[in-house]
Amino acid sequence: MIGLVMAGGMGTRMNLSDEKLLLEYKKPIILNVIDSLKNSHCFSKVIAATSPNSPNTKQVLEQREIETLATPGNGYVSDLNFLLQKMDEFVFVISGDLPLLDEKIIQIVTEKFNSKNVWTSFLVSKKFLNSLGLQSELLVHSAKGIECTYSGISIINVNKLGLSIAKKPVKEYHIVLDDKRIAFNLNTKKDYELLSSS
Repeated sequence: MIGLVMAGGMGTRMNLSDEKLLLEYKKPIILNVIDSLKNSHCFSKVIAATSPNSPNTKQVLEQREIETLATPGNGYVSDLNFLLQKMDEFVFVISGDLPLLDEKIIQIVTEKFNSKNVWTSFLVSKKFLNSLGLQSELLVHSAKGIECTYSGISIINVNKLGLSIAKKPVKEYHIVLDDKRIAFNLNTKKDYELLSSS
């Protein structure tokens, strides 16, 4: 399985002078995500996807000899589709803005998914997210009807992806996992202030 960290966003909602993924929480947040993936020992390799929107992040990663892949920078979904066309195995896709992530939660996530599914997304319940003082505008209902939000983690069987798309839209399986290590995404300055005060 490949660990793919999405690190090409502009972070416009943060309204910062520097790139969001370089914000410090013990260390730059992007490095915490990369280190957590590497320390989990779940992946054959870990790659960071950068774009023209994240030149400083790319530079920091390359200085540490972390493999990067360039994307056009046309948005998360577009860039992810661009990358998946170049891969041919299971891909663990994760957002680069999870400051509380650690190797243990990654091991839990990889154990929970079913390899027969083409696309598995990990969700956090809205109730749990709100209990952390966080909000999300993008809500989805789990199979059990629970209001949830995406954690930024998906596991995709790229070998089956092309075949599925040719026949019909890909069925996305959801796993709800209420854990602050995957719930705490940095989307706004308020999120970062909340993180810094905890």
